[in-house]
Amino acid sequence: MPVHQANGSVILTHPKGSSVELLLYGATVISWKAGTITSPEPTERLFVSSKAALDGSKPVRGGIPVVFPCFGAPTHPDHSRLAQHGFARSQVWTFHSTVMDSDAGVSVRLTLDPTSSIGSTYDKPFHLAYVVTLEEHQLSTDLHVTNTSTSSAYPPDNLEFQALFHNYIRAPANQVLVFPLQNNKYYDKTETTEEGRNNVKAEARTAVDVREFTDSVYEDAPPQYEVTWPGGGVKIEVKGLKDVVIWNPQRVAGTKLTDMEDGGWEKFVCVEPGYVRGFAKIEPGKTWVGQQVISVIHHERRTNQL
Repeated sequence: MPVHQANGSVILTHPKGSSVELLLYGATVISWKAGTITSPEPTERLFVSSKAALDGSKPVRGGIPVVFPCFGAPTHPDHSRLAQHGFARSQVWTFHSTVMDSDAGVSVRLTLDPTSSIGSTYDKPFHLAYVVTLEEHQLSTDLHVTNTSTSSAYPPDNLEFQALFHNYIRAPANQVLVFPLQNNKYYDKTETTEEGRNNVKAEARTAVDVREFTDSVYEDAPPQYEVTWPGGGVKIEVKGLKDVVIWNPQRVAGTKLTDMEDGGWEKFVCVEPGYVRGFAKIEPGKTWVGQQVISVIHHERRTNQL
């Protein structure tokens, strides 16, 4: 069966052997296995900490958590009662349907609507639909955000939010490169002062590495970038997600994460497409879509060497 549900998870399998597993809790993808043309044996492409909670007790440390409606600590008045990164990654979603089931690929839709739990901290009307699509060599995730308000008030009851896919790409952190981000403006969240964190910088590097503690928010990033390392890599293409966050805690911050395995920071880089500088805005009855397509790179290519 290309779509199998069991114990709170959904598993998608492709006829050529690739697979995806996602939890209903948080709609979090916790595994994506795919091979390449030259090495067709499916290989795990995502990192999940061995200390990650997979029982629904807290958001998963790894995979692809969904961030909505705020990124980081809330800054919008509508989000003032929310925890960091919002509620989407810590709610149980509903399996809605199998969207596609063919030789080309398999796709499912999960949904999330307001609940009493959500309403205690967030009272804006919304509907989320999350579509996950597996093809032989790629994984697509699409987040559809609908403003379900029926108010005819003026000004309109707009829905303002942030959204992000928190991708933990399995890779040797000290050898990984992310490009092209050269000349992009970014904000360095590792700075020790508020002034420093709000000071815009320009990326001078041809390719970004994470050999040191890195937490950088690139604004108005390209719609396509590559994450490469010796012998491997992935390409990420996005729509509706104007920003990208590059994160790796390295030892300096990794040891402070209680659900991070020892040395786990050496095994991944987070490349996170999102809408996180400012807020996306949709009018009542309208829908916003943010999409990413992650594809395996079949032949090694590097812009420079570490």
